[in-house]
Amino acid sequence: MSEKKATVLIDAYSQIFRVFYAIAHLSRGDGFPTNALFGFARLLMQIEKNYAPESGAMFFDCGKPAFRLELSSSYKSNRPPMPEALKQQMPLLRTLAGLFGWQTLECENYEADDLIGAAVKNDTQSQFAIISSDKDLSQLIDDHAYMLIPGRSGGFEVRDEAAAIKKFAVTPAQIIDYLAMLGDSSDAVDGVPGIGPKTASAILQECDSLENFFADPEKLANVKQRSKLLENEELLKRNIKLITLRTQWPEKLGDLPKALEKRAPDWQKIAEFAAEYELKSILKELPVTVAEPEEKTPEKAVCPVEEKAEVDDLFSWGTRQSEAVEKVESKEPNQDDKPVQGVLF
Repeated sequence: MSEKKATVLIDAYSQIFRVFYAIAHLSRGDGFPTNALFGFARLLMQIEKNYAPESGAMFFDCGKPAFRLELSSSYKSNRPPMPEALKQQMPLLRTLAGLFGWQTLECENYEADDLIGAAVKNDTQSQFAIISSDKDLSQLIDDHAYMLIPGRSGGFEVRDEAAAIKKFAVTPAQIIDYLAMLGDSSDAVDGVPGIGPKTASAILQECDSLENFFADPEKLANVKQRSKLLENEELLKRNIKLITLRTQWPEKLGDLPKALEKRAPDWQKIAEFAAEYELKSILKELPVTVAEPEEKTPEKAVCPVEEKAEVDDLFSWGTRQSEAVEKVESKEPNQDDKPVQGVLF
C-alpha cells in the first residue's frame, strides 16, 4: 500500500443505514429522530480525526440502474422501504455531509458502487481509500485502492490485496467470478446451487477464472462441480454482468478531479447544527463552542436516550445490535424512495 495520502470515497447509504440501525430511539426533545444524525456525525468526525482527507466525495445510489433491471427484473426487489425515521433525517444527513466539506454525488443509472469504481478506474495516479462494507467493492482493490471496513469493536479494518485474499481465498481480480458463483441474497441474485465460498475459491484456484473454465471445462478436475457450472452457464454470465461495476465516469458529474475536491469542515456551523438537534456529546468534542438551545419538551415528546460522550468510536456502542446491523449494512432505499434520494442540501 502506498504512503501517499488517500482520496477518501464514501459509500453513503452503506454507512447511513449502519449508523441508523446501530443506534436506537435517539431523538430531540420535541420527538424528532436524531439517531442517524448522531451516528453519522461521529463517523465523519472519526474520518477527520484519523485520516484528515484533503480530497474525496460521498456517493449515493440513484434508484436501480436500468441495465441491471434488464438483466434481472428481480434485482434488489427484496429491499425493504426506507424507515420513516430515516426519511425524516435524510436531507439533514446530506446537509451534515456538506458541513464536513464533502460533495455528495449521484447519477441516474449508476449505483454508488459504480461511481466509486469509475473514480478509481479513471485516476490511476491517486491513492484511494473506500469506506464501505459492500463486498462487491473488493473487485477494485489493487496497489492504488483499498477499503476501510467499519469494525464492530472500533475503528476501521483495512482491506488491501493481502487482506482480501485472506478473507475470500481469491484475489481481488477474481472477486467478480467468486461472487457470481455465490450470488447475493441481499440483492436477490441467485447463485449456483450447492456452491459455497470454499468451493468457489477452490474452483478459481484451479481454473483461475470462469472464462478459462468455459473455454476448457476439462481444466476442472471435479466432475460434479464441472457439471454444476456448465448447467448454470447462463446464470453465471448474467451474474458477472450484474456484479461488474460500471466504470465510465459520467459526463454530467463534470471533471473528476473537481468532483473529488473536498473542503475543510466548517466547525462553527457543525456546532450550530449539533446544538439545534441536541447532539450534546458531539458538541463537547468540537474545536469550537456554541450556546445550546433550550430543549423542546411538548406533552408527547419522545424521551431522548442519553448520549455517551466517552465513546471514542462509532462502532463501540455495544454489540447487541450487531446482528441487525449485519443484515442491513449495505442496503439502500428501493426505487419508490427515489424522491428522498434526490433531496440535496
